[in-house]
Amino acid sequence: MSANVAHALWEKNLDWAHKILTHPFVQGLGEGTLPEAAFQAYVAQDAYFLEAFARAYARALADSPDRYGIYTFADLINGVLAELKLHAGYAEKWNVDLAGVRPVSATLAYTDFLDQTARSGDPGLTCAAMTPCMRLYAFLGQALKTEFPDAKHRYAEWIHTYADPGFDALAGQLETLLNRYAPESTPAIETAYRTAMELEWGFFGMADG
Repeated sequence: MSANVAHALWEKNLDWAHKILTHPFVQGLGEGTLPEAAFQAYVAQDAYFLEAFARAYARALADSPDRYGIYTFADLINGVLAELKLHAGYAEKWNVDLAGVRPVSATLAYTDFLDQTARSGDPGLTCAAMTPCMRLYAFLGQALKTEFPDAKHRYAEWIHTYADPGFDALAGQLETLLNRYAPESTPAIETAYRTAMELEWGFFGMADG
């Protein structure tokens, strides 16, 4: 595998990325036809997930072997906090109680995976488990914006958030860390990346029950 491990892993997992793009939930977001109840459930579960994501970043920061990692993981934590504020806005708008969220099995599977990986103490492996979420959301936002360029429906804000160049830059920062701390891919790195992509599919499906 090339020195750009992040790029190679993304290319190797494009099958999952395109499968997720065609998921009924994701297409419903793009078309604006997603039932309100499904989006409400997603907002609640995603807020719970993002808190776990922030904790995984914090563990990776603590395990960073250099200042670059400390500074960059801190930037990424700030990015998650911005997402959480966005979800708080969604919650107020869509009458979602974020304080009483009970994670469903798909959410717990993903957060448990992140927690277990982050506790390994290996920042490269942690990056491999976290990068798919960031790169996938940037991919979905950009793809939906291209597919539905004139979207003005109630989910348009979601599309614009993840299609924004600023979010793409955050994904790029995490990919830089992945390349830095896992300059050579290993079976464990590849498995962590692939597992995260599979869990993303399950997460988007959880709103369907």
